[in-house]
Amino acid sequence: MSSSYQTPRNSSSSWTPRENKLFEKALALFDKDTPDRWQNIAKAVGGVKSAEEVKRHYEILIEDLKYIESGRVPIPNYRSCSSTNEEESLAL
Repeated sequence: MSSSYQTPRNSSSSWTPRENKLFEKALALFDKDTPDRWQNIAKAVGGVKSAEEVKRHYEILIEDLKYIESGRVPIPNYRSCSSTNEEESLAL
């Protein structure tokens, strides 16, 4: 990537693709008005992340989106995949 932008990620708190998918689904389920939102999302991810880790993961996601939408991060040139690979990635 040619951009000098570096996401401030906490290396001790890595997320698996499965955890990310559960996180995305939980974000859709527990909106900003949900009481104990971050605790609920942490439970939905499998209870392996704290509410603080989940909230920070969300904040990083928002930062990333702002950089992408502002044009500071180029959209990657993905290789085209077969329909089988696309279906497998969507099943996560």
